[in-house]
Amino acid sequence: MEEKTLTKAMDIFSLLMSGEEIAKNRPGTAELYQTYYANAEVYELVTRLLARLNISVYEYNETLFVTAGEGNKVFGYTNDDLKRIMGLRRNRELYLVYFIIYQALLFFYTDSAAYQVKEYVRMEELLAEISKAAEEIVTEKDTFNRTAEEQEGFRSVALLWHELPLMVSEDKDRNKAGRGSRYGYVKLTMNFLQGEKLFLAVDDRFYPTDRFRAIVEGYFEDGKGRIYGLLSGAAESDLSASDRV
Repeated sequence: MEEKTLTKAMDIFSLLMSGEEIAKNRPGTAELYQTYYANAEVYELVTRLLARLNISVYEYNETLFVTAGEGNKVFGYTNDDLKRIMGLRRNRELYLVYFIIYQALLFFYTDSAAYQVKEYVRMEELLAEISKAAEEIVTEKDTFNRTAEEQEGFRSVALLWHELPLMVSEDKDRNKAGRGSRYGYVKLTMNFLQGEKLFLAVDDRFYPTDRFRAIVEGYFEDGKGRIYGLLSGAAESDLSASDRV
């Protein structure tokens, strides 16, 4: 392998691993994007390096994105990591955050072939969708294919949601996030997703980013993870709590 080829591959690998995006039409990365697809040796080396570290690479809108693969405890988040980062104390609180993320995802997708053309989701819409899903779980109206253990876990999360008031006095500050209300939990969750560059917030509207679309569509198409299994009716796959979204 020529030194030039190795250097280009390492430039691409290093940039992606630092959290940067490589886009076809972005100054500074356009050449690397072209090289990634035009040079078979570079492409092979980059993908093999990422695979060895359990890193997935996805493309959307002529831009490359990477995310930690399923079960990646080095570059991903564990349950304890997320509880610490988000100021949560109990697993049930963390699972409620996962449930909120799940509903935010479903607002835009049902499967890889069914992307709903929606520019954004409003806070009140997201609150309503979560409440509807929680009500269906509590009343056993939901139709997802779940094991008895999963059903009980979802029920615990749904009951926690029902225990919370819609808003508390602190929520008058629209930027306030916390564990005291439904609004606070959703804001806490969406703040985290914004930090992961998955959503942009404008007033009370949340816009999914290209990174969000790349990861979600790639996730569905790979056919991995418990969310895919729940949506497709499969029962054999597991949602890893250490996944980085």
